[in-house]
Amino acid sequence: MLIPRIIPCLDVRDGRIVKGVQFANLRDAGDPASRAAIYQDHGADEIVLLDVSATLEGRQAALRTIAAVREALSLPLTVGGGVRTADDAAAMLDAGADKVAVNTAAVNEPALLTRLADRFGCQCIVLALDAALRPTQSSWEVVTRSGKHRTGLDAITWATQAVALGAGEILLTSIDRDGVGSGYDIDLLRAISTAASVPVIASGGASGPDDLVAAIRAGVDAVLAASIFHDGLWTVDSVKRQLAASGIPTRQ
Repeated sequence: MLIPRIIPCLDVRDGRIVKGVQFANLRDAGDPASRAAIYQDHGADEIVLLDVSATLEGRQAALRTIAAVREALSLPLTVGGGVRTADDAAAMLDAGADKVAVNTAAVNEPALLTRLADRFGCQCIVLALDAALRPTQSSWEVVTRSGKHRTGLDAITWATQAVALGAGEILLTSIDRDGVGSGYDIDLLRAISTAASVPVIASGGASGPDDLVAAIRAGVDAVLAASIFHDGLWTVDSVKRQLAASGIPTRQ
């Protein structure tokens, strides 16, 4: 069993960290480079940086922000937002990203995942899968454009297809739980982790260590959180101590 990773997330707009509820009502949460350095000092295993307005504005993630975070960071860095071509991904990797996350463009053109994997390797390509519960069914549909567009595409079907096309990891966010603090959608995590043959990162809803424990026990390989770290409710090292007390190994 791989040791689960604890990953703070930096949702960024206009060079600043923002945080909201279900991708809306965003508030300022600090400078991404300085926050990344703090989280590294507190024991984070990786950092994820998502430019939340890049796709809506028709651009790639801000390369200057990526470079600033990389300069402050020695940990693995995943960057997402506005990736539409292999050249977009190359620019982010050149700016300092280790992995590139793709959502909307991959749904619109699934073959993009194969082109990215062929050029950079599957280990560099992360499928950012935003999923929302269908009201009348026990299933989830894929959501794109920063939570603005429900595609009707089944989330489990898309996860397995994306892996076959070249995605080497899945960043799985529950739109229903994002920023709410009601815990991860455990049924969603279990369903995707069972269907996918690559590592899955849980995102959306963490309010404290108990939620992270539940997600890991549901089968995910890593847990991502934002608000609990940005708001000072927990630090990465304090979360890791709680996980260790629950019998879950962590990197110290």
